Amino acid sequence: MAMSMAGSGGGGGRRRGGRKPVMAEINVTPMVDVMLVLLIIFMVAAPLMTSNIDIDLPIASGGKSISSNQPPLTLSVKRTNGSCNSNVELYLGDAPIAAADLLPKIKAIKETRSDAESVVYLRGDKDVCYTDMMKLLGQIRTAGFKANIVIIPEGGS
Repeated sequence: MAMSMAGSGGGGGRRRGGRKPVMAEINVTPMVDVMLVLLIIFMVAAPLMTSNIDIDLPIASGGKSISSNQPPLTLSVKRTNGSCNSNVELYLGDAPIAAADLLPKIKAIKETRSDAESVVYLRGDKDVCYTDMMKLLGQIRTAGFKANIVIIPEGGS
């Protein structure tokens, strides 16, 4: 049996003819998939970053914006009907808490947090008495936290 090699150049022509061209396009489908997943995550997480307690924050000058990777520990103080001295509702995060339970609770939280996370953001209604706010600031400091009072900057909303 005789084989013919005419026109094949020793078999090298077959390899060149079968090589696929280099793909010069970028496949954006995986990138779009990742971006859609991130969008859904942020759409779900964004409402969780806000507080559900309706408080009329005071307007004042100064202050700086809050920026942190972890959700901050917030203590919200809302005035109930009546005069000063313990006519307030307290919320640690979004959960109501009794005034007597506040100090032991935040001391327990302090033990689980690092020094970098040892800040409590105090959100006080503008109608809360000064005395009540100072008592709460004292309890926060006693527990070992630093306290920041949350305000609405003048000219902001």
